[in-house]
Amino acid sequence: MTKFPRRNFLYLAAAAAVAGLSRPASALDYPTRPVRIIDGFGGGSTPDLVSRLIGQWLEERLHQPFVVDNRVGAGGNIAAEAVAKAAPDGYMLLTCVTADAINATLYAKLDFSFPGDFAPVAGVIQLPMVLLVNPSFPAKTLAEFIAYAKANPGKINFASPGVGTPMHVAIELFKMQAGIDVVHVPYRGPAPAFTDLLAGRVQAFFITLSTGIGFIRNDKLRGLAVTGARRSDVVPDLPAMSEALPGFEATAWDGWCAPKGTPPAVVETLADNIISGLADPPLVAKIKDLGGETTSMDAAAFGKFVADETAKWAKVVEFANMKAG
Repeated sequence: MTKFPRRNFLYLAAAAAVAGLSRPASALDYPTRPVRIIDGFGGGSTPDLVSRLIGQWLEERLHQPFVVDNRVGAGGNIAAEAVAKAAPDGYMLLTCVTADAINATLYAKLDFSFPGDFAPVAGVIQLPMVLLVNPSFPAKTLAEFIAYAKANPGKINFASPGVGTPMHVAIELFKMQAGIDVVHVPYRGPAPAFTDLLAGRVQAFFITLSTGIGFIRNDKLRGLAVTGARRSDVVPDLPAMSEALPGFEATAWDGWCAPKGTPPAVVETLADNIISGLADPPLVAKIKDLGGETTSMDAAAFGKFVADETAKWAKVVEFANMKAG
C-alpha cells in the first residue's frame, strides 16, 4: 500500500473541502433557499390564493419557504416583467394567468415577450365564467339572447370589470363568434358592474362562476350559460355556451412560469411536485372552494396551452381593435 505524507493528505483534504464549498448548488440540490412567487393581482385574488395553496404544498415537500410576492399594476405586466428579467435559477417564479396571454397583443410596447421570455412550469387551475343577465331581460336561454341581440343591434349594454380583462375579451369573442352587436361598458372592478346589472342599467355581464354563483342561487340574477368547454358541476343545469355556439370557450386560468433558461431539472422538480399536489384530495377540495377546476398540466402541456391561448386572444384583441398602454 502506498503511503502519502501526512502533509499531502491534509492538503488534498483541504482542497476537496474548499471545492465543495465553492461548488454552486446544482439543479439537483434545488431549492436551497426561499423561492418567491410573483403575483400581479393582489392579496385575496384567486391567483394569489391558489399560489399560496400550491406554495404551502411545495414548502412542506421541498423544505424551503415559497413566498408569494404581490406586485400589482399594469394589468399584471409589472409582475411578468420582474420574472422575465430575473435570473433563470428557479428562485423567482410567476403566477401566469389569462391576462398575460391577452396583454401580449393588447399592449403595443412591452419590455418583455410573453410567452417567449418564460419557461412554462405547470398549469394549475381553470375558472369558468358565467353569462348573467338582469331578471327582467327577455331572453331565458343563450339562443334567445343571441336572437334578441341580432334583432336589437347596439341595444344590449354588456358590462365588464375593465378593458382587457378576461371578461372583456370574452364579450368580444362572443360578438365575433355569434355575429352580434352589443355595447361594452367597462367598470373599475366587478362590484360597480354588479350594482348596475342589478339595477337594470346594464343587461348582461360575464364574471367568474365562483363570483356570480351567489346571485344565481338567490334569484337576483339569471344565469344563461357557462363559458367552459363543458357544463360545470357547480351548476349542472346551466348549459355550456358551446352547446348553442359551437367552439366557444373562455375561461380564466393560472399556472406557474419561470424565466426562460431555467434548468430543465428545476422545472421538472417544480412540475412533478405541483402535479402531485393537484392529485391530493384535500388540496383539490380547497381549490374547488375557490370555484376552480384543477388542470394538472406538465411543462410541455402547459406550454402548448399558453401558446394556443396567446394566439387565440390575439385574434380577438385585433378583431375588436383593443388598445392599452
